[in-house]
Amino acid sequence: MANSQASGARFIEILSILKKHKIQKGMDPVKFREILEDLGPTFVKIGQIMSTRQDMFSQRYTVELEKLRSSVKPMPFEEVESVLVQAFGDNWRSIFVNFDTTPLGSASIAQVHRATLNTGQEVVVKVQRPNIYETMKRDIRLVRKAAKFLNLSDIISSVVDLDMVLDEFWATSQEEMDFTIEARFAKRFKETYKDDKTVDAPLIYDEYTSKYVLVMEYVDGLDVNQLDLLESHGYDPSKIAHDLACNYISQIIENGFFHADPHSGNIRVRDDKIVWIDFGMMGTLNVHEREIMKKAVRGIALRDTMTVVDSILALGKPKQEIDYTKFTGEMEQFMATYLDMPFGEIDVAQMLQDVFSICHAYRIQLPKGVSMLARSLTVMEATLLHLDPSTNILEIATSHKATMEQLHLHTQVKKVIRRSFESYNRILDVPVQTSDLLKLVQRGQVKMNLNLMGSDQPIAKLDRMVNRMIICILISAILLGSSLLCLTNMSPKILGIPAIGFVGFMLALLMGLWLFIKMLVLHRHNKMF
Repeated sequence: MANSQASGARFIEILSILKKHKIQKGMDPVKFREILEDLGPTFVKIGQIMSTRQDMFSQRYTVELEKLRSSVKPMPFEEVESVLVQAFGDNWRSIFVNFDTTPLGSASIAQVHRATLNTGQEVVVKVQRPNIYETMKRDIRLVRKAAKFLNLSDIISSVVDLDMVLDEFWATSQEEMDFTIEARFAKRFKETYKDDKTVDAPLIYDEYTSKYVLVMEYVDGLDVNQLDLLESHGYDPSKIAHDLACNYISQIIENGFFHADPHSGNIRVRDDKIVWIDFGMMGTLNVHEREIMKKAVRGIALRDTMTVVDSILALGKPKQEIDYTKFTGEMEQFMATYLDMPFGEIDVAQMLQDVFSICHAYRIQLPKGVSMLARSLTVMEATLLHLDPSTNILEIATSHKATMEQLHLHTQVKKVIRRSFESYNRILDVPVQTSDLLKLVQRGQVKMNLNLMGSDQPIAKLDRMVNRMIICILISAILLGSSLLCLTNMSPKILGIPAIGFVGFMLALLMGLWLFIKMLVLHRHNKMF
């Protein structure tokens, strides 16, 4: 009964906030941000997630939503203590001989406190807000109900797919509300770079970590934005910036496991090492996505527009039919903007925003990991800019060994062998598949639907392709016929070969050379234009 009353009161509150902002009269970025702020921590979190999806929302909205405050009102220590009692029992103070009641930081899901273990180690304790899971679940359900009540789908459909945003928010938040996942991320990161003399991560105390409480080593190093302190302690900010950029590119390209919130507050310098903290937001890229990302970076480095276009389409999921010619034209304009710029002068944040604006215009939705990466790179560039304005992450990315080099030789050999075997098997299947296809054609069971748009070029290309196929078939037929003639004793003969067969071989050779030259000239023509 009490829960029903609380839900009813919250629903009325949500409706009153939406009506206060006169949402029925339309939406703009500022109004949208103010509504989310008034709705409370759950919706602030939703706005923060939306600000990272430049591929789905227009730049006006993502820029405005980046202004949402990242911290919220701290919860009273009595609530913190109730979570500690639930996790460790009434004698929790025997574990933490000192526990600072003033939080180091407070967010929508949890807040962190500094403490000292009974063994003397200085630690950070991350405590989840009581009942936050139920609160967020209730708020999401009520906002869906309010959206139907006020017919918000039609009002804000041009801004956001509300159901999609809520689904993504809930999936992300459920991961963040399980601190064992964050602990696993932190340990994985530390293990990955255990042999790296420039990078480190805090130690996780598994025996004290649960779904609702996370205990990790307190890192007492210097913030990377404290330039004066860094220099006074003998550190070189430019070297730190270079090491930081190299490590971040390594996280992305080599491991596909990267810190998704690389602002200066999450990076310390201690004992000549860069120490990453707070692993609540980590991005992942699978092997396929990493290979495409490497291909895209190589395309940018070589100024190869088609490679960049193909990479975007391979990564993205179009929500509508794409005019490939028009899309390629816009990407060529994008590449021309940055074509003659030295890498050190390219504004990475603006470049990424331009790419996402094009994707948004064509409704190409990128995978969550890729869109998260784009936002992270923008944050990282700002961090590097403060440390050393001459450090450019794009320049480091394009020169990184994992970007510009192919995989190791033995890996490449294995790949070639595997692909050759697959091709061999496919070649064996061609006669059978061709026979089956011809039977279907005879029965009238095969239909082909071509949707060619943008220009007459696709039709012309298709025509040239068919002509070449016909010529290839003729060459094959002539070679086959000439070979059969060589098995006979037909006279006259040229060089011991029946004259007709000899003429057939020469004709096939000339036709093959002509076709090869024709294709080579066309390839060069396409590269010029």
